[in-house]
Amino acid sequence: MNLNPVTETFQNEDQRWLGSAHATSSAESITLDTSAFTAGTHYPNGYFPSGLPLGKITATGLYGPYDDAAVDGRQTLVGHLFCTVDAPAVNTQDPQGALFWHGRVIEARLPIAVDAAGKVDVAGRIRYV
Repeated sequence: MNLNPVTETFQNEDQRWLGSAHATSSAESITLDTSAFTAGTHYPNGYFPSGLPLGKITATGLYGPYDDAAVDGRQTLVGHLFCTVDAPAVNTQDPQGALFWHGRVIEARLPIAVDAAGKVDVAGRIRYV
């Protein structure tokens, strides 16, 4: 029996970037490629935040941070991370997540802004307000 105190850290879910409940029930299961993300930029507190813009890496089918300058598939925005995901301690573990790919997004509340090219990529599926 272990009677030593244990400390756990939790992240509050912040989905204020969602513009409506429309399409929240149709989020798609995905796997994040942890090695494609930068700790200080994409998960500074140990969590991939809800609303993070994502692109699909062509070679692996895994998802990484959207980057219009990338050449591996991530240059095309495919959606946003629907729920906060705990980042693994090592970048060789790839956690599961959910992709919000259709609906309305409150742009000012996203954890990382989406550029004009990204908005064109999802035009007709995601509306930014």
